[in-house]
Amino acid sequence: MSTAFGIDIGGSGMKAAPVDTSTGELLDDRLRIPTPEPSTPDRVSAVLNELVTSFGWTGPVGCAFPAPITGRSIKWVAHLHHSWAGVDVAGIMSDRIGAPVTIINDADAAGIAEMTHGAGVGRSGTVCFTAFGTGIGSAMFVNGILVPNTEFGHLHLDGQVQDVETWASARARERDNLGWPAWGARVQRYLEHLEKIISPSLFILGGGISKQFDEWGPLLDIETEVAVARMRNNAGIVGAAMVSVGKHLPPTET
Repeated sequence: MSTAFGIDIGGSGMKAAPVDTSTGELLDDRLRIPTPEPSTPDRVSAVLNELVTSFGWTGPVGCAFPAPITGRSIKWVAHLHHSWAGVDVAGIMSDRIGAPVTIINDADAAGIAEMTHGAGVGRSGTVCFTAFGTGIGSAMFVNGILVPNTEFGHLHLDGQVQDVETWASARARERDNLGWPAWGARVQRYLEHLEKIISPSLFILGGGISKQFDEWGPLLDIETEVAVARMRNNAGIVGAAMVSVGKHLPPTET
């Protein structure tokens, strides 16, 4: 057994647990703490420290973060406080917990977990993991290799939708009070658009709403094969834990 610790930071909650990276199983019940408001670096790193100490963890930590990661910092962030832009994320968090912290984009982390232990195991070609939640996260793999920071949730669509996650995310479904057919039609239009851009062999659809995939998955009618994510809401934690011990690390910017 290879044990590591993962934290998944989202727009509404921060979740953590120790993980057996050889199987993708959580070794304890995950702990969730609401993401603080405002979600500044100091306040978020304080919650991260609370999560780590709650489990008595003392070693390296992997952290899935809701922004594109370039080196040790981020240029912009959609779902946390704007003060994160340009910050050395890993440095701030490492200083707070007194141990090394490895940062990875949250959707990339979840995609790594799915490709290693979930619906993407053994799949070649271009695979696109897409998570529907507060926004829309994406992770693309080509023959098992991660192409980091794709951010397909911020694509424009049909010259009318300027940021597709504001229109087709799970949060948008709740905001617009959409039934499954109406929301499924938005998801289908979005996936059809991605088909034209990357020609994937498989879409893996995740995020919290994947728990209700039986309600909306059968409504999709696209050319690409579709699979529901198997790791569900644990995927970000598992992927973050994996990168903390050097498993499936994305390319490093030099």
